[in-house]
Amino acid sequence: MDLESRSLSEANPQASPIGPIAGSIQTVKVDAPFVWLAKGWIDFSQKPLLSILYGLFFSLIGLGLAVGLHLANLDYLIYPLTAAVILGGPILTLGIYAISRRLEYGGELKIGKCLTAWRHNRFHVLTAGFVFMLFALVWSRAAVLTFVISFPYIGMNLDVFFEKELFTMDGLIFIIVGTSIGAFLATIAFIVGVVSLPMLLDRKVDFLTAAIVSFLVVKRNKAAMFTWAALIVMFIGVGLATAYIGLAVTLPLIGYASWHAYRECVDASAWPQTPLE
Repeated sequence: MDLESRSLSEANPQASPIGPIAGSIQTVKVDAPFVWLAKGWIDFSQKPLLSILYGLFFSLIGLGLAVGLHLANLDYLIYPLTAAVILGGPILTLGIYAISRRLEYGGELKIGKCLTAWRHNRFHVLTAGFVFMLFALVWSRAAVLTFVISFPYIGMNLDVFFEKELFTMDGLIFIIVGTSIGAFLATIAFIVGVVSLPMLLDRKVDFLTAAIVSFLVVKRNKAAMFTWAALIVMFIGVGLATAYIGLAVTLPLIGYASWHAYRECVDASAWPQTPLE
């Protein structure tokens, strides 16, 4: 690069590939996650029936899978299934992001259009979905492998699972190792996805760029993002602890709040907006 080109690049950071990304990251206060939750609750209260029906749909899927695994004597997969809900949460709430987006921008609010809003950036949203599914798959395989190594000579049924897990040293090691693996994968998923999926829905941007934006948002706002991650785990945990039924409320609420997190943390004006139609 010659001197003149270098000077132009330094004078106009938008001219470089990282210019729009670096300039898009906003700094937020530590208590910002509670503001996002409050805004998310406002969105929820504007469309309570639609929100609950959306969340209930995924609640019943999760409950049905858990019951099915139990009936098939695959109880050991129920634990990774619950973790997969946390890892795949951003994908599950795509329709919720679209509802919040239309409430904010004033677009026509039709459930069909909200559920298919991802089609305007189809390839990159599907790429993101594949990545999050990969996280969930790796976690489920790791959980099974950890169980087999910890308890090689026992059956994989629910009664044995709880008895061995709660009352033996092997069970304690299994919990520690399994939870550590899940926490590591969940942390990566959070860093990559905290604002990337709402951004992919809202803007014509590729997944790699959105993931970098998400990483930089977490890097700049570590305290706020730590608080936000803890709140997500708490709300999703409450939903799972109520036999998935609580997800009918907590999943949409987290989805709405995540949209507002994206809007406050990212100035996405450098990228073209996807259609509201």
